[in-house]
Parts: sequence; structure tokens; C-alpha cells
Amino acid sequence: MKFLGISGSPSEASKTLIAVRTAVEQAGAYPEVSADVLNLRDHDVQFSDGRDPATYTGDTRDVIDRVVAADALVVGTPMYRGGYTGRLKNLFDVLPNDALEGKPVGLIATGGTDHHFLAIEHELKPLVGFFRAYAVPGAVYANNTHFSAGELVDDDIRRQLRRLAANVVEFAARVPRDLIGTDGPEIPRKALNDA
Repeated sequence: MKFLGISGSPSEASKTLIAVRTAVEQAGAYPEVSADVLNLRDHDVQFSDGRDPATYTGDTRDVIDRVVAADALVVGTPMYRGGYTGRLKNLFDVLPNDALEGKPVGLIATGGTDHHFLAIEHELKPLVGFFRAYAVPGAVYANNTHFSAGELVDDDIRRQLRRLAANVVEFAARVPRDLIGTDGPEIPRKALNDA
């Protein structure tokens, strides 16, 4: 099983990346799981222009291929003004529409305070639903008080992240990928110049 943790944080000293890595380490403890982190900050992903995702090259192609190849994922983002980062939004904009179909996705969000906690429900879960993926119940939200000197210091948040990763792995192992409900509308991808 390929397990991918995605950090959508633009920050060099990223609390989100710390949280994602904690979950990925838990997933990697399973002998049947190959776990890896995709830190979007480290990749030059082109801005989406609506084209067919198959035409992207370079870093963008590599990032798309890693997401498509994953069997299970955790996706983390800092919350800014009640929403996820533009870096993460752009990733989802360049992905093929079926990139996450039938896959379990654990959600992780960070913020200065608990003020943006519900953004997981109103922003991230609908995004995952658009891709016909499963948002695994029990998303994790961590605020600034859970970190100190570049480390996650809150035992409960660490426990939640480990449990989230374990649940994503178990979900991927038990639920067939073809249990995705009915077909949605066909949504063609074109560049503006093709219109």
C-alpha cells in the first residue's frame, strides 16, 4: 500500500508539515505500507490553467503522478482566513478528476487558534468529496499551543494523528476502491485557448 502525506504549507518552519510527518511515520510502521511525504513547498507546481492534467511536465507531472499512485493519503494545510492554502488549492486544480476516486483521505489542519477548526468541515471535506474520495472521520486540528520550538509537544494531538493514520490505512485495506457511488457529471478539462 502506498501512503502519501501531503503538506500544503508555504512556510519553511511548518507546523502542518510536522503534523503530516507524524501521521506518515505511524502509517509507515505497518509492514505492508510504503509511506512518504510530499511537501508542496519543495516542488515547482505550475499554476493550473484548466488544461488536461496529462499535458503537465516537470515537477507538476511528478507531483500529479505521486498523488495518483497513492492508495491512501493524509492531507494537511494551515488555515488562513477560514480556508486552505493557495498552494494546496493549485494542487487539486491540476489533478485529474479521478485522481482520488475511492481512496481514503485523512485531513489535518493547523491554525494559530481553534478559530478555524470548522474549516475542515466546510472547506476540506467538500474538496475531497468532489474527487469522490472518502474523508476519513476524525480529522485532526492543531493550534499554536500544541507546538514549541519546532516540535509537536501535545500528547493528545500526537495520539490523534497516529489514530488518523491508522484509520486511513485500515480503511484502504478493507474498503474496495470501486465503492464510489453513482457517476457524477462529466467535467471536461480544457485550456482557455481551446474554448
